[in-house]
Amino acid sequence: MTKGPLILDSVTHLTDAHRGMAAHCASHGGIYAGHHAASMGIGALILNDAGIGREQAGLGGVLLLERLGVPAAAISHRSARIGNGTDGVARGRLSFVNRPAAALGLVVGMACREALGLLAGANLVPSPAPGSAAEHRSTIAAAGRPGIDVVAVDSISLVTAADVGHIVVTASHGGVLGGNPATAIKHPVFAVVCNDADRGIDDAGISRLPALDPRGIAAACVSAFSARIGDGMSTYEDGCISAINMTAGRHGGAIGQSCKDFVAAMVAARAKELGGSTI
Repeated sequence: MTKGPLILDSVTHLTDAHRGMAAHCASHGGIYAGHHAASMGIGALILNDAGIGREQAGLGGVLLLERLGVPAAAISHRSARIGNGTDGVARGRLSFVNRPAAALGLVVGMACREALGLLAGANLVPSPAPGSAAEHRSTIAAAGRPGIDVVAVDSISLVTAADVGHIVVTASHGGVLGGNPATAIKHPVFAVVCNDADRGIDDAGISRLPALDPRGIAAACVSAFSARIGDGMSTYEDGCISAINMTAGRHGGAIGQSCKDFVAAMVAARAKELGGSTI
């Protein structure tokens, strides 16, 4: 029996129970998202193109799924809010279609709702395993100080309780999920960096930033055209800050900084808060 389509705010909400299904997940369309969906055995998938960005990283997961024979597409970040699956189905328009999806009748410009219906009605099979893990978590020792870690992760979903009070550089988009500010981050880190996903409609790609001010968490985004979305080390090595929240500004963050310089300012501010030297 054909299963109906699934609508989720994040690809990280997929589980083994969704094997073989068609889904719209409002995550960016980068490698991390495609790899996770494949590892859950998704049957077909629509993501958000996140502005496409540097080296077309916002489509990397859609192309990964193509190599696995899985129909996949992306909606334009200017047509619907990244991180909001309901809005994606209501307003989204396809900006990119991989070859297996094109074979099922999906075309650029098609409404997400129509495309998802076509995928759900197709004879889908679960994705094959994608191979080695695409997600990474690295401590950038040279950027931190004793008692202050700087951690790079490919997805904000990889932030753990061990990161409380530290600085985390992520490659996730900077949008809250489903419009809920509580989803901005799971644990109270000192500072976090995301990718702006080229902001998109309603500035959805940077909506985490104001959501973190009431929690006293410094937050910034790098431009999608400066760093590869889905690649935490690219955020750190290549990123240029395009947006900050008020908390980050009080700690010395500024638009136009390199991500490295932003992180250095956050480390200095955390050291001052802890009573250490800022030199």
